[in-house]
Amino acid sequence: MKYDFDEIINRRGTNSYKWDSAADANVLPMWVADMDFRTAPAITDALKRRVEHGIFGYTRVPDEYYKAVTAWFARRHNWPIQKEWMIYTSGVVPAISAVIKALTVPGDKVLLQTPVYNCFFSSIRNNGCEIVSSPLTYAGNTYAIDFEDMERKAADDKVKVMLLCNPHNPAGRVWTKEELTRTGDICMRHGVTVIADEIHCELVYPGHTYTPFASLSEDFLKHSVTCVSPSKAFNIAGLQIANIIAADENIRQRIDKAININEVCDVNPFGVLATIAAYNDGEEWLTQLLEYINGNYLCMKDFCKVHLPQFPIAELEGTYLVWMDCRALHTPSEELEHRLVNEARLWLNAGTMYGAEGEGFMRWNIACPRKQMLEGLKRFKDFADRNK
Repeated sequence: MKYDFDEIINRRGTNSYKWDSAADANVLPMWVADMDFRTAPAITDALKRRVEHGIFGYTRVPDEYYKAVTAWFARRHNWPIQKEWMIYTSGVVPAISAVIKALTVPGDKVLLQTPVYNCFFSSIRNNGCEIVSSPLTYAGNTYAIDFEDMERKAADDKVKVMLLCNPHNPAGRVWTKEELTRTGDICMRHGVTVIADEIHCELVYPGHTYTPFASLSEDFLKHSVTCVSPSKAFNIAGLQIANIIAADENIRQRIDKAININEVCDVNPFGVLATIAAYNDGEEWLTQLLEYINGNYLCMKDFCKVHLPQFPIAELEGTYLVWMDCRALHTPSEELEHRLVNEARLWLNAGTMYGAEGEGFMRWNIACPRKQMLEGLKRFKDFADRNK
Protein backbone atom coordinates (compact mmCIF):
# COMPACT_ATOMS: atom_id res chain seq x y z
CA MET A 1 0.00 0.00 0.00
CA LYS A 2 1.43 3.35 -1.06
CA TYR A 3 -0.02 5.33 1.85
CA ASP A 4 0.72 4.47 5.48
CA PHE A 5 -2.59 4.33 7.31
CA ASP A 6 -0.98 2.41 10.17
CA GLU A 7 1.01 5.46 11.27
CA ILE A 8 0.01 6.68 14.74
CA ILE A 9 -0.17 10.47 14.57
CA ASN A 10 -0.28 12.44 17.83
CA ARG A 11 -3.22 14.83 17.56
CA ARG A 12 -3.19 16.00 21.17
CA GLY A 13 -2.34 19.66 21.64
CA THR A 14 -3.62 20.60 18.18
CA ASN A 15 -6.98 21.91 19.47
CA SER A 16 -8.58 18.80 18.08
CA TYR A 17 -12.20 18.62 19.20
CA LYS A 18 -11.92 14.85 19.15
CA TRP A 19 -8.63 14.49 21.03
CA ASP A 20 -8.44 17.57 23.24
CA SER A 21 -11.97 17.56 24.70
CA ALA A 22 -11.34 14.95 27.39
CA ALA A 23 -9.74 16.22 30.59
CA ASP A 24 -7.90 12.91 30.96
CA ALA A 25 -5.17 12.57 28.32
CA ASN A 26 -5.39 8.77 28.62
CA VAL A 27 -8.88 8.66 27.14
CA LEU A 28 -8.95 7.07 23.68
CA PRO A 29 -11.48 9.00 21.56
CA MET A 30 -13.45 6.95 19.06
CA TRP A 31 -16.44 9.25 18.90
CA VAL A 32 -16.31 12.42 16.73
CA ALA A 33 -16.59 11.62 13.01
CA ASP A 34 -13.20 12.67 11.74
CA MET A 35 -10.33 10.37 10.84
CA ASP A 36 -6.95 9.91 12.48
CA PHE A 37 -5.18 9.74 9.12
CA ARG A 38 -3.38 12.51 7.29
CA THR A 39 -5.33 13.67 4.29
CA ALA A 40 -4.29 12.97 0.70
CA PRO A 41 -0.83 14.38 -0.17
CA ALA A 42 -2.35 16.20 -3.15
CA ILE A 43 -4.38 18.26 -0.68
CA THR A 44 -1.54 19.06 1.71
CA ASP A 45 0.69 20.03 -1.22
CA ALA A 46 -1.97 22.42 -2.55
CA LEU A 47 -2.43 23.96 0.89
CA LYS A 48 1.32 24.35 1.40
CA ARG A 49 1.59 26.30 -1.83
CA ARG A 50 -1.25 28.56 -0.72
CA VAL A 51 0.24 29.12 2.74
CA GLU A 52 3.56 30.13 1.21
CA HIS A 53 1.80 32.97 -0.57
CA GLY A 54 1.12 34.44 2.88
CA ILE A 55 -2.02 36.50 2.20
CA PHE A 56 -5.39 35.12 3.22
CA GLY A 57 -8.03 37.63 2.22
CA TYR A 58 -11.55 37.05 0.99
CA THR A 59 -11.71 34.38 -1.67
CA ARG A 60 -13.70 33.87 -4.83
CA VAL A 61 -14.66 30.42 -6.05
CA PRO A 62 -13.15 29.85 -9.51
CA ASP A 63 -14.51 27.85 -12.45
CA GLU A 64 -11.85 25.23 -11.68
CA TYR A 65 -13.75 24.42 -8.48
CA TYR A 66 -17.02 23.75 -10.28
CA LYS A 67 -15.24 21.71 -12.93
CA ALA A 68 -13.58 19.53 -10.31
CA VAL A 69 -16.86 18.84 -8.48
CA THR A 70 -18.97 18.17 -11.57
CA ALA A 71 -16.30 15.98 -13.18
CA TRP A 72 -15.96 13.91 -10.00
CA PHE A 73 -19.67 13.15 -9.72
CA ALA A 74 -19.97 12.41 -13.41
CA ARG A 75 -16.95 10.08 -13.37
CA ARG A 76 -17.47 8.25 -10.08
CA HIS A 77 -21.23 8.30 -9.69
CA ASN A 78 -22.62 8.74 -13.20
CA TRP A 79 -24.42 11.90 -12.12
CA PRO A 80 -23.92 14.80 -14.60
CA ILE A 81 -24.68 17.79 -12.39
CA GLN A 82 -24.42 21.32 -13.76
CA LYS A 83 -22.46 24.24 -12.36
CA GLU A 84 -25.63 26.32 -12.24
CA TRP A 85 -27.22 23.87 -9.78
CA MET A 86 -24.46 24.36 -7.18
CA ILE A 87 -24.36 26.66 -4.17
CA TYR A 88 -21.23 26.50 -2.04
CA THR A 89 -21.33 26.97 1.72
CA SER A 90 -19.30 26.29 4.85
CA GLY A 91 -20.57 22.82 5.70
CA VAL A 92 -23.32 20.26 5.27
CA VAL A 93 -25.00 21.10 8.60
CA PRO A 94 -25.30 24.83 7.74
CA ALA A 95 -26.49 23.71 4.31
CA ILE A 96 -29.25 21.53 5.76
CA SER A 97 -30.35 24.28 8.14
CA ALA A 98 -30.52 26.80 5.28
CA VAL A 99 -32.44 24.41 3.02
CA ILE A 100 -34.99 23.71 5.76
CA LYS A 101 -35.39 27.47 6.24
CA ALA A 102 -35.91 27.87 2.51
CA LEU A 103 -38.50 25.11 2.12
CA THR A 104 -40.55 25.37 5.31
CA VAL A 105 -42.22 27.84 7.63
CA PRO A 106 -42.28 27.52 11.42
CA GLY A 107 -44.83 24.89 12.41
CA ASP A 108 -44.21 22.68 9.39
CA LYS A 109 -43.11 19.09 9.93
CA VAL A 110 -39.91 17.39 8.75
CA LEU A 111 -39.73 13.63 8.27
CA LEU A 112 -36.60 11.65 9.11
CA GLN A 113 -35.52 8.04 9.68
CA THR A 114 -34.24 7.32 13.17
CA PRO A 115 -31.74 6.55 14.53
CA VAL A 116 -30.07 9.30 12.50
CA TYR A 117 -27.34 11.94 12.58
CA ASN A 118 -27.93 14.08 15.65
CA CYS A 119 -27.57 17.49 13.97
CA PHE A 120 -30.72 16.78 11.95
CA PHE A 121 -32.73 17.32 15.12
CA SER A 122 -31.22 20.72 15.93
CA SER A 123 -31.50 21.91 12.32
CA ILE A 124 -35.23 21.13 12.38
CA ARG A 125 -35.89 22.66 15.79
CA ASN A 126 -33.84 25.79 15.09
CA ASN A 127 -36.11 26.50 12.15
CA GLY A 128 -39.23 26.18 14.30
CA CYS A 129 -40.32 22.93 12.67
CA GLU A 130 -41.60 19.70 14.20
CA ILE A 131 -39.74 16.38 13.95
CA VAL A 132 -41.67 13.42 12.57
CA SER A 133 -39.78 10.15 12.95
CA SER A 134 -40.23 7.09 10.80
CA PRO A 135 -38.04 4.62 12.69
CA LEU A 136 -35.91 2.15 10.78
CA THR A 137 -36.41 -1.50 11.69
CA TYR A 138 -33.48 -3.44 13.16
CA ALA A 139 -33.10 -7.16 12.59
CA GLY A 140 -30.26 -9.50 11.70
CA ASN A 141 -27.65 -6.86 12.53
CA THR A 142 -28.89 -4.44 9.89
CA TYR A 143 -31.55 -1.81 9.34
CA ALA A 144 -34.42 -1.62 6.87
CA ILE A 145 -36.96 1.05 5.93
CA ASP A 146 -40.52 0.67 7.18
CA PHE A 147 -42.21 1.91 4.01
CA GLU A 148 -45.73 1.54 5.37
CA ASP A 149 -44.88 3.77 8.31
CA MET A 150 -43.11 6.23 6.00
CA GLU A 151 -46.19 6.44 3.79
CA ARG A 152 -48.44 7.16 6.77
CA LYS A 153 -46.14 9.88 8.05
CA ALA A 154 -45.56 11.48 4.63
CA ALA A 155 -49.32 11.66 4.06
CA ASP A 156 -49.61 14.33 6.78
CA ASP A 157 -50.21 17.64 4.94
CA LYS A 158 -47.90 19.42 7.38
CA VAL A 159 -44.92 17.26 6.38
CA LYS A 160 -43.15 19.41 3.78
CA VAL A 161 -39.65 17.95 3.76
CA MET A 162 -37.89 14.65 4.34
CA LEU A 163 -34.28 14.47 5.48
CA LEU A 164 -32.64 11.47 3.83
CA CYS A 165 -29.24 10.29 5.09
CA ASN A 166 -27.58 8.43 2.18
CA PRO A 167 -25.36 6.57 3.15
CA HIS A 168 -26.97 6.43 6.57
CA ASN A 169 -25.27 7.57 9.76
CA PRO A 170 -25.23 5.74 12.19
CA ALA A 171 -26.91 2.65 10.68
CA GLY A 172 -24.11 2.11 8.14
CA ARG A 173 -26.60 1.38 5.35
CA VAL A 174 -25.98 2.33 1.72
CA TRP A 175 -29.51 2.56 0.39
CA THR A 176 -30.15 0.58 -2.79
CA LYS A 177 -31.70 2.01 -5.94
CA GLU A 178 -34.88 0.13 -5.11
CA GLU A 179 -35.07 1.55 -1.58
CA LEU A 180 -34.36 5.07 -2.80
CA THR A 181 -36.90 4.77 -5.60
CA ARG A 182 -39.60 3.59 -3.23
CA THR A 183 -38.74 6.39 -0.79
CA GLY A 184 -38.85 8.96 -3.57
CA ASP A 185 -42.15 7.67 -4.93
CA ILE A 186 -43.75 8.06 -1.49
CA CYS A 187 -42.42 11.60 -1.15
CA MET A 188 -43.51 12.59 -4.67
CA ARG A 189 -47.04 11.25 -4.05
CA HIS A 190 -47.42 13.46 -1.02
CA GLY A 191 -45.62 16.58 -2.22
CA VAL A 192 -42.67 16.13 0.14
CA THR A 193 -39.33 17.58 -0.96
CA VAL A 194 -36.31 15.39 -0.20
CA ILE A 195 -33.18 16.89 1.33
CA ALA A 196 -30.46 14.28 0.80
CA ASP A 197 -27.45 14.47 3.11
CA GLU A 198 -24.91 12.52 1.04
CA ILE A 199 -21.74 13.61 2.84
CA HIS A 200 -20.61 9.97 3.28
CA CYS A 201 -21.13 9.12 -0.39
CA GLU A 202 -17.49 8.17 -1.05
CA LEU A 203 -17.24 5.87 1.95
CA VAL A 204 -18.78 2.72 0.50
CA TYR A 205 -17.41 -0.82 0.70
CA PRO A 206 -17.29 -3.85 -1.64
CA GLY A 207 -20.67 -5.22 -2.63
CA HIS A 208 -22.45 -1.89 -2.24
CA THR A 209 -22.93 1.12 -4.50
CA TYR A 210 -23.81 4.67 -3.61
CA THR A 211 -26.61 6.08 -5.76
CA PRO A 212 -27.31 9.83 -5.65
CA PHE A 213 -31.02 10.14 -4.87
CA ALA A 214 -31.46 12.94 -7.40
CA SER A 215 -29.93 10.84 -10.19
CA LEU A 216 -32.77 8.32 -10.25
CA SER A 217 -35.37 10.34 -12.15
CA GLU A 218 -36.14 13.81 -13.45
CA ASP A 219 -38.95 14.05 -10.91
CA PHE A 220 -36.62 13.24 -8.04
CA LEU A 221 -34.06 15.71 -9.38
CA LYS A 222 -36.56 18.57 -9.51
CA HIS A 223 -38.07 17.83 -6.11
CA SER A 224 -34.92 17.30 -4.09
CA VAL A 225 -31.84 19.06 -2.78
CA THR A 226 -28.52 17.24 -2.31
CA CYS A 227 -25.84 18.27 0.19
CA VAL A 228 -22.31 16.95 -0.36
CA SER A 229 -18.76 17.67 0.76
CA PRO A 230 -15.30 16.11 0.44
CA SER A 231 -14.86 16.63 4.19
CA LYS A 232 -15.60 13.09 5.45
CA ALA A 233 -13.87 11.12 2.70
CA PHE A 234 -10.72 13.26 2.70
CA ASN A 235 -10.62 14.21 6.41
CA ILE A 236 -10.84 17.97 5.85
CA ALA A 237 -13.90 18.86 7.96
CA GLY A 238 -11.99 21.72 9.60
CA LEU A 239 -11.59 23.44 6.23
CA GLN A 240 -15.36 24.00 6.14
CA ILE A 241 -16.56 23.54 2.59
CA ALA A 242 -19.70 21.93 1.15
CA ASN A 243 -22.02 22.12 -1.82
CA ILE A 244 -25.78 22.29 -2.15
CA ILE A 245 -27.07 20.89 -5.43
CA ALA A 246 -30.54 22.04 -6.46
CA ALA A 247 -31.65 21.65 -10.08
CA ASP A 248 -34.94 23.52 -9.69
CA GLU A 249 -34.34 27.25 -10.16
CA ASN A 250 -37.11 28.36 -7.80
CA ILE A 251 -35.88 26.09 -5.00
CA ARG A 252 -32.31 27.21 -5.64
CA GLN A 253 -33.23 30.91 -5.37
CA ARG A 254 -35.00 30.29 -2.09
CA ILE A 255 -31.96 28.42 -0.76
CA ASP A 256 -29.61 31.16 -1.89
CA LYS A 257 -31.70 33.67 0.06
CA ALA A 258 -31.64 31.45 3.16
CA ILE A 259 -27.89 30.94 2.86
CA ASN A 260 -27.43 34.71 2.97
CA ILE A 261 -29.90 35.16 5.83
CA ASN A 262 -27.96 32.55 7.81
CA GLU A 263 -24.66 34.26 6.86
CA VAL A 264 -23.05 31.04 5.60
CA CYS A 265 -22.51 32.28 2.06
CA ASP A 266 -18.71 32.70 2.29
CA VAL A 267 -15.99 30.06 2.28
CA ASN A 268 -12.25 30.15 2.93
CA PRO A 269 -9.46 29.70 0.36
CA PHE A 270 -8.21 26.46 1.92
CA GLY A 271 -11.55 24.68 1.56
CA VAL A 272 -11.79 25.68 -2.09
CA LEU A 273 -8.27 24.52 -2.93
CA ALA A 274 -8.63 21.31 -0.93
CA THR A 275 -11.80 20.41 -2.82
CA ILE A 276 -10.13 20.98 -6.17
CA ALA A 277 -7.10 18.89 -5.17
CA ALA A 278 -9.23 16.08 -3.68
CA TYR A 279 -11.47 15.69 -6.71
CA ASN A 280 -8.72 16.15 -9.30
CA ASP A 281 -5.86 14.20 -7.70
CA GLY A 282 -7.10 12.31 -4.64
CA GLU A 283 -8.72 9.23 -6.10
CA GLU A 284 -5.80 6.83 -5.61
CA TRP A 285 -5.49 7.84 -1.96
CA LEU A 286 -9.23 7.41 -1.45
CA THR A 287 -9.18 3.94 -2.99
CA GLN A 288 -6.48 2.81 -0.56
CA LEU A 289 -8.23 4.50 2.37
CA LEU A 290 -11.41 2.54 1.68
CA GLU A 291 -9.46 -0.70 1.50
CA TYR A 292 -7.87 0.05 4.86
CA ILE A 293 -11.08 1.05 6.66
CA ASN A 294 -12.87 -2.00 5.29
CA GLY A 295 -10.01 -4.05 6.71
CA ASN A 296 -10.58 -2.36 10.07
CA TYR A 297 -14.26 -3.27 9.96
CA LEU A 298 -13.54 -6.91 9.12
CA CYS A 299 -10.97 -7.03 11.92
CA MET A 300 -13.48 -5.54 14.37
CA LYS A 301 -16.14 -7.99 13.23
CA ASP A 302 -13.80 -10.92 13.88
CA PHE A 303 -12.80 -9.52 17.29
CA CYS A 304 -16.41 -9.11 18.35
CA LYS A 305 -17.34 -12.58 17.14
CA VAL A 306 -14.60 -14.14 19.26
CA HIS A 307 -14.34 -11.85 22.28
CA LEU A 308 -17.61 -9.89 22.40
CA PRO A 309 -20.31 -12.26 21.11
CA GLN A 310 -22.96 -10.50 23.23
CA PHE A 311 -22.23 -7.20 21.47
CA PRO A 312 -23.08 -7.63 17.77
CA ILE A 313 -22.22 -4.85 15.36
CA ALA A 314 -24.36 -3.75 12.45
CA GLU A 315 -23.26 -4.67 8.96
CA LEU A 316 -21.14 -1.79 7.66
CA GLU A 317 -21.99 -0.97 4.05
CA GLY A 318 -20.83 2.64 4.17
CA THR A 319 -19.36 5.37 6.43
CA TYR A 320 -16.63 4.56 8.95
CA LEU A 321 -19.07 4.52 11.87
CA VAL A 322 -19.87 1.15 13.44
CA TRP A 323 -23.10 0.67 15.38
CA MET A 324 -22.77 -1.74 18.31
CA ASP A 325 -25.64 -3.38 20.20
CA CYS A 326 -24.73 -2.98 23.87
CA ARG A 327 -28.08 -3.97 25.38
CA ALA A 328 -26.43 -6.93 27.10
CA LEU A 329 -24.97 -4.47 29.64
CA HIS A 330 -28.46 -3.30 30.70
CA THR A 331 -27.16 0.24 30.99
CA PRO A 332 -28.69 3.35 29.40
CA SER A 333 -26.54 4.57 26.52
CA GLU A 334 -25.74 7.97 28.02
CA GLU A 335 -24.70 6.40 31.30
CA LEU A 336 -22.63 3.85 29.41
CA GLU A 337 -20.84 6.61 27.49
CA HIS A 338 -19.83 8.30 30.75
CA ARG A 339 -18.82 5.05 32.41
CA LEU A 340 -16.67 4.01 29.46
CA VAL A 341 -14.86 7.35 29.58
CA ASN A 342 -14.32 7.23 33.33
CA GLU A 343 -13.71 3.50 33.86
CA ALA A 344 -12.29 2.28 30.55
CA ARG A 345 -10.73 5.50 29.21
CA LEU A 346 -12.68 4.95 25.99
CA TRP A 347 -14.97 7.55 24.44
CA LEU A 348 -17.80 6.33 22.22
CA ASN A 349 -21.03 8.06 21.20
CA ALA A 350 -24.20 7.14 23.08
CA GLY A 351 -26.82 5.75 20.73
CA THR A 352 -29.50 8.07 22.09
CA MET A 353 -27.72 11.01 20.44
CA TYR A 354 -29.37 9.71 17.27
CA GLY A 355 -32.89 9.41 18.62
CA ALA A 356 -34.77 7.28 21.12
CA GLU A 357 -34.32 4.26 18.85
CA GLY A 358 -30.60 4.36 19.62
CA GLU A 359 -31.11 3.39 23.25
CA GLY A 360 -28.84 0.48 24.13
CA PHE A 361 -26.46 1.09 21.23
CA MET A 362 -23.07 2.83 20.90
CA ARG A 363 -21.36 4.31 17.85
CA TRP A 364 -17.70 3.62 17.12
CA ASN A 365 -15.46 5.60 14.77
CA ILE A 366 -13.01 3.11 13.23
CA ALA A 367 -11.23 5.54 10.87
CA CYS A 368 -7.97 5.18 12.72
CA PRO A 369 -4.81 3.03 12.65
CA ARG A 370 -5.71 -0.61 13.28
CA LYS A 371 -3.54 -0.83 16.39
CA GLN A 372 -5.49 2.07 17.86
CA MET A 373 -8.82 0.45 17.03
CA LEU A 374 -7.76 -2.83 18.62
CA GLU A 375 -6.73 -0.96 21.77
CA GLY A 376 -10.21 0.52 21.93
CA LEU A 377 -11.78 -2.90 21.53
CA LYS A 378 -9.55 -4.32 24.26
CA ARG A 379 -10.61 -1.53 26.62
CA PHE A 380 -14.25 -2.22 25.86
CA LYS A 381 -13.79 -5.97 26.40
CA ASP A 382 -12.09 -5.40 29.76
CA PHE A 383 -14.96 -3.12 30.81
CA ALA A 384 -17.57 -5.62 29.64
CA ASP A 385 -15.82 -8.48 31.47
CA ARG A 386 -15.87 -6.46 34.70
CA ASN A 387 -19.58 -5.71 34.30
CA LYS A 388 -21.05 -9.08 33.38
